[in-house]
Amino acid sequence: MATLKALVVDDASFVRDLVKRTVRQRFPVIETTDAQNGRRAQSLMSRTVFDLILCDWEMPEMSGLELLQWMRQQPQYAKTPFIMITSRGDKNHVVEAVKGGVSEYLGKPFSPEGLSNKIIKVMGRRLKDAMDRSGKSMGGPAEAFKESATLLTQKRESAEPAAPARPGRLSTTAATSGRPAMSVASVRFSDSTLRSVIKDITLTEVRVIAKRDQQFPGILDQAVVDVEVAEGQVARLNGYVHQLQAVDKRQDTDFVSVTIRFVDEDPKKLEDLSRFIARFRSGGG
Repeated sequence: MATLKALVVDDASFVRDLVKRTVRQRFPVIETTDAQNGRRAQSLMSRTVFDLILCDWEMPEMSGLELLQWMRQQPQYAKTPFIMITSRGDKNHVVEAVKGGVSEYLGKPFSPEGLSNKIIKVMGRRLKDAMDRSGKSMGGPAEAFKESATLLTQKRESAEPAAPARPGRLSTTAATSGRPAMSVASVRFSDSTLRSVIKDITLTEVRVIAKRDQQFPGILDQAVVDVEVAEGQVARLNGYVHQLQAVDKRQDTDFVSVTIRFVDEDPKKLEDLSRFIARFRSGGG
């Protein structure tokens, strides 16, 4: 029986489902409720007291940072654990979240182990006691927190996430191909980054071509696609792997096509993506 309550906040239903499934499988004593943006979360938090908030940063109507700042002003939520789950891993945003009172920061894409580790860390003894009472022991405090510490030291779960690789521009040789320059995208997964060239892109998905000698994801793995939508301005688009396919019929092909389906519903991200698509179609991408 669930004894703790967690609120999952993200504008992408796919991400909300991933978080809820991980919490349900790993911590059956935690009951989850979800909200599609900070404004809806604020309404729910005013009616129900939650023991844990798992929240995205970039959302329409009210951002995760704004929700965090409001929450810390409410007496009942002054010390409630708040985990920011976001693709914005640059130092300035981490510092901003820390100033706002964030408890932990988890970069997208995340692994179930990484998310579980953060929950164990912020909930501490309260979570262990609830698990013990339900007969779902985490193996004793020493083992649980040792595992938590081990996961924290892995490079993908550093306390201050490294800024994602800046997308660049890859120029094909116009003299030999007759084609314009193409955009290079950094496609990030929970434990690797794929350097690739954008073959096609729409508001719902992107198809990239990558060399076979890299580490490839699995179908339905979370992904964040970094594209330069303007000079010095990078859009971080959340999605999942929809398709993996060899570029040609040879078994020893050097290139693989990866299709990423986008899950963001943030109007600002869609606007940035529309501008990028227009530039890409015109040959300026």
